[in-house]
Amino acid sequence: MRCRPVAARTNQWFVLEIGFAANFFMMKCRPVAAERKGMYKAGLVLEGGGMKGIYTAGVLDFFLDKGIEFSSCYGVSAGACHLCSYLSKQRGRAYDISVDYLKDKNYCSVSSLLRTGDLFGVKMCYDDIPNRLNPYDYDTFNTYQGRAFAVVTNIETGQPEYLRLRDMHKDIIAVRASASLPLVSRNVEIGGKLYLDGGLSDSVPIMHSIVDGNRKNVVVLTKEVGYRRKPSKHLELVRLRYAKYPKVYELMAGRHTAYNRMLDYLAEQEKNGQAFVIRPQKASGVGRVEKDKEKLRLLYEEGYREAEQNYERLLAYLES
Repeated sequence: MRCRPVAARTNQWFVLEIGFAANFFMMKCRPVAAERKGMYKAGLVLEGGGMKGIYTAGVLDFFLDKGIEFSSCYGVSAGACHLCSYLSKQRGRAYDISVDYLKDKNYCSVSSLLRTGDLFGVKMCYDDIPNRLNPYDYDTFNTYQGRAFAVVTNIETGQPEYLRLRDMHKDIIAVRASASLPLVSRNVEIGGKLYLDGGLSDSVPIMHSIVDGNRKNVVVLTKEVGYRRKPSKHLELVRLRYAKYPKVYELMAGRHTAYNRMLDYLAEQEKNGQAFVIRPQKASGVGRVEKDKEKLRLLYEEGYREAEQNYERLLAYLES
């Protein structure tokens, strides 16, 4: 993790910027707290959302500061990506990866899409970054005593699958599949099956976590309070692109209905004590593909702050 000083400025905003920077420095670079809560027998469910997932990175960094771990973790798309750094206990890594390479065409760009078929460059995201640029702590991941899953969509059956993450040297491909957005990613083959983004078939796998036996679940959403999904755009393009895989079109066409039904189900689980939800309180203005570093910083801070503000309630929930 790297903490950079703010460059000197001479304009009238200098004092204000220094104040903001100091607050962010303290939030992102504070040492991990000595207080260690340990592992709870509960599910951690992480929604995707592209670059909006930096909100989740903030929440997870707060959990790391407090030593909060979960016996079962389910990550979808960007949620699966940020889950990796949480399980390796690399505080700040998910944030750094989200903002450090915004100008690198090999990270996320139309150039990458045209050259490779992937908007997010596969080699950079799943090889260069974890193995060289911002090394992944594989050894610490291997000490995790719980179960972790990346949620993917089988594009031939249209069904979600929950791929266990045991060895990140090998299983990083499951994370890639979970985060492979339709239309801007190649299909990912694992074990002879073809996969795309887990959000197509199970955006927030709260029901699966409950079926897995988790009576308590902490759910981190990237959509704000009051959000309801609208019908997908570009459906005809989806139909043409995935003519051999009609289930993709079916999932995209019905995604808004399935997602809103999930929100209703999640609200019921909140009432009966099977879910504790952390989510943004307002729309962030951050897009699924966002290049504005300041917007990303603010959303990360919001995630950290929301988790901090809910800390006592969360402990009471997990320990009851």
